[in-house]
Parts: sequence; structure tokens; C-alpha cells
Amino acid sequence: MSLLVVGLSHRSAPVSVLERAALHADAQIKLLQDTVAAEPAAEAAVLATCNRIELYADVDKFHAGVAELSTLLAQHSGVGLDELTPYLYVHYEDRAVHHLFSVACGLDSMVVGEGQILGQIKDSLAKAQDLHTAGRLLNDLFQQALRVGKRAHSETGIDRAGQSLVTFGLEQLAAGASGGEVAEWARGKKALVIGAGSMSSLAAATLVRAGVAEVVIANRTAERADRLAEILNEGASSGSGDGDVVARAVPMDAVPGELTRADVVVSCTGATGLVLTGEAVAAAVGAGVAQPGAGGVPSRFGSGAAQAARLPAGSADDDNCPLDLNTPGFSVLGEAAVAGMAAAELEQHAAWVDNAPRPQGTGSVVDEAEAIAALAAAAAAGVRIPERRRPEPLAAGPEPVLFLLDLAMPRDIDAAVHRIAGVRLVDIESLAEASADAPMAADVDQVRRIVADEVAAFGAALRAAHITPTVVALRTMAADVVAMEMARLEGRLPGLDDKQRGEITQTVKRVVDKLLHAPTVRVKQLAAEPGGAGYADALRTLFDLDQETVAAVSRAEDSNTNEEDRGPA
Repeated sequence: MSLLVVGLSHRSAPVSVLERAALHADAQIKLLQDTVAAEPAAEAAVLATCNRIELYADVDKFHAGVAELSTLLAQHSGVGLDELTPYLYVHYEDRAVHHLFSVACGLDSMVVGEGQILGQIKDSLAKAQDLHTAGRLLNDLFQQALRVGKRAHSETGIDRAGQSLVTFGLEQLAAGASGGEVAEWARGKKALVIGAGSMSSLAAATLVRAGVAEVVIANRTAERADRLAEILNEGASSGSGDGDVVARAVPMDAVPGELTRADVVVSCTGATGLVLTGEAVAAAVGAGVAQPGAGGVPSRFGSGAAQAARLPAGSADDDNCPLDLNTPGFSVLGEAAVAGMAAAELEQHAAWVDNAPRPQGTGSVVDEAEAIAALAAAAAAGVRIPERRRPEPLAAGPEPVLFLLDLAMPRDIDAAVHRIAGVRLVDIESLAEASADAPMAADVDQVRRIVADEVAAFGAALRAAHITPTVVALRTMAADVVAMEMARLEGRLPGLDDKQRGEITQTVKRVVDKLLHAPTVRVKQLAAEPGGAGYADALRTLFDLDQETVAAVSRAEDSNTNEEDRGPA
């Protein structure tokens, strides 16, 4: 059996593909179960994060394993195999070990050196253990990956090279304001955190430390939101945070109202659809404009800017557009809204955009007719329409008054909101672009050396362990031979007393042990070297060992190992 990993990440696939391929919790469970039920795989584990989806398996055939794992990933992600295949990478045996160890150290992360991946690897192992899909190989591999990752963080300065995705995202939001310092930018702001999972909890705690005045937690499960708010308040009152911070929990249906009060929004949920639509964000930042002087929530902008923030859906000339512009969350200004449309519909939509009336009080809206026409040409050529989006330059438009950080995969916030005046959006895609230019710390080279050493040691241990059942079977056979010969001696010399019988038995055992010691020690050493797997076969052939006996020893060891490893990683 051999280790195989098939997956895709931010390094191999665009965010739009990662977003569509994201696996929710139930899909991960079904994927694990179906993988071990498939013929080539004996063990399986899934590592699914916001920027990677990887399926690890112990397989007996490489090509069949790659085909089966790729098919299963496509089946459970809902992305067609033909579309998914160009973005998949495959690692086998030592390269697969090297890949996971690099991931555990943060070398393959979007933000190099981030430590959150260790918790995600631990969770992946725990899930595989709970479902009994992790055997000896994956238990050993993932636990060693955790140790390697911890070693890298303790022995090097890799932490200085990177930071958590939350911290990096907040730094991107703060860029261009208050000198780019998160603490200065966040001080006194009101924050809304949507979700109460590990990433959202980290975001809330980070915002509290940065000095926000208020944190509101919205979550579908009220108990988790209440608990997180309680923890944040306890931390603030104990002096570990800003004593003036107030944290409170609200239900998800309160988000639209809280959005009008918030300065910063961080969203990271497991929702399969949008949590914040462009329409909802536009309504929040333009609150009170439609009824000036009515005593509602004050507008964040002047009236002209607020009108520019509104989406032009529902214009009087809707009849000439093939789309239902009144669909909640639809934005004519966002290419996400037209991705995947037929070429003819795209051309009709492009013409509508080109001739659409401009909002009053503004110079113009972004004219996307040319871009949509290009999309139409791509669709006509049979090319899948991607979602192409870039953040607005910081200098363009009014100073942002609503900052949005979307850390979810698939995304929680409509990508079109980055075109709304006064809104600054940072999401996984823009973080990937920003991190591509981030400088690498000198410590990264040291971590790479650690990974290389650990991969070599793990490979040697794995190869040595591969021959252990054969050595055990050989010694078992030798013990059986000694027992049979002593039984024969007992029949020929019935007058032996217990002392004499014991001395003869010990002598025969010592002779056998001395004869077997050198070859078994040497064969373990040879098996630990690259290409040493064949020594187990040679030993079985030379001593005519029964293959089923060897397999029985291996199964017994795997059973004992699995029971020992069933606890927390």
C-alpha cells in the first residue's frame, strides 16, 4: 500500500473554482466513507480549508487510485471531473509526505507561516479517526505532520514570516488608513462578526485586542453566539482586552439592522449561498437617504454618493435585459451576476448595460458593456465564464466607511459590493493576490530543511515498519521450530528432569536467536533505505514464509495502533 494525495488549492486553482468545489461537513463525511469503500483505497482523510481541498488515501494501485480519488472529489464537490481535472495536483509516497509536512509548517499557506493550519490538520485526523477511515499509515502521517509543524514554529522564526489569515485580512482592510496600522484603524469602531466558528472567533478576539468599541456576534446557532460574546466580555473585564469593549449576540435575522450600525464586518460561515448580498450592503450604507430629514438612521454619505452606491436594478428600461434585475442580491455592476450565461443573453445584457440610464447625482456608473461583450465571445467559444474581479484602488471613490472581510469558502459576501461607493471589500481572492507579493522570511529556508529531514526520517521509519511483520513472522516460525524439536526430544529422552529440559530449551533458543539476529537487524537497516521495500519479499522467499501469516501480523499491529491513536491528536 502507498500514500497518495489528490487535491486543489489556491496555488493550483482560481478562487471561483475553489469556491464551487468547497465541501461542507456532510459531504466530507460521505467522501471519506465512499473513498474507503472504493477498491484502490484502504484508508482516507480529507483536509478541507478555505483555500484547499485535499484527499489523502492509502492505495494499492497508483493509476487506479488517482482516477478513483479524482472522480470522488468531483462527485462530492459537484464540479464536473472534466472541469476539475486541470486544477488537480497529485503527490505520491515521499512527495505526498513532503507536501503534508510543508502544509503543516505553513509553507503552502496563502499567508506563509500561518499557524491555523495545524488546528485544521488535527480536526481532519480526528474526523477520520471518528469515522474509522484512518489506519496506521494516516494516523502516523498526520500525527507526525502535527509534530513537524510545531517543531517548525518552535525552532524557527516562521511566525515572523506570516500571520493568521484573519490578521492579514484586517491589515489589508486597514491599508491606506491610519498609516496601515490595524490598532489605529480599528480603535473605536463597531464590528459585526457573522459566524461563531474558529475563524470567526479568532476574528472577534483580534478585533477586541485591536481596540474596537463593540463586537456583535450573529450566528445561526444562538448558543454559540452567546458563548462567544460571553467569552469576549469576560476577557475584556479581566484585563486581557480593552475594558470598554462590549460584545453581544444577535440572531441572524438581525444582521440587516446591525449592518447599518457597523463599521467593520467579518463573515465566515458554512453557508452555501450568499449571507450578504450587494443589495443588502447598498441599502445599509445608503440608509436614510431615500427619506431625507425623516429622522431615520443618518446617511453615511452625501446624497449623490449614496445614490451611486445603489445598484441600478429595477430601472425603467428593464424590458430590454434578459435578466430578472429584481432578483435579491443581483448587481448589474458585478461580473459574478453574468458568469455562466449563454452568449446570446450576454450580448443582450451588454447592450442593455451600454444604454442603461445613469443614476441621478453622479457622473457615471462603471460601463461594463465591453467586458460583458468579451465574456459573450468567450461563452460562444465554449469557454467557461470565470468571475473576474479586482479590488478598487484605495485612492478611488470616497473614503471607505464600511469595511468587509469575507473569509468564507464559498464566499459569504457578494463580490459585486466592491463597486459600491464607500465600501471596502477584502476576500479570499484579494488576499491571495496580496499575499503573492508578500516578502518571504529568511526562516522559510530553515523550515524547508526541517521538512526535508523529517520527510527522510518518516520515509525510513515507514520502510522499516513495512518489513517488521515479515521479521516477526520469521521469529514466530523459528519459535515454532524450537517448540517442535523440543517435543521430539521429550519423546526420545523421557527421563530428562525439568532442569535439564530447561537448559536444553534455552540453549536451542540462544542458537536460533544468534543465527537470526544479524540478518534481521541488517534487513531492517536495508529496508529503511530508498528502494528497500524489496527486502521483505526476499526474506519471505528465502525462508518460505507464509504470506497470510505475515498479513495476520500486520493486521494485528494495525489494530493495536488504531486503538492507541483513537484519542485526541
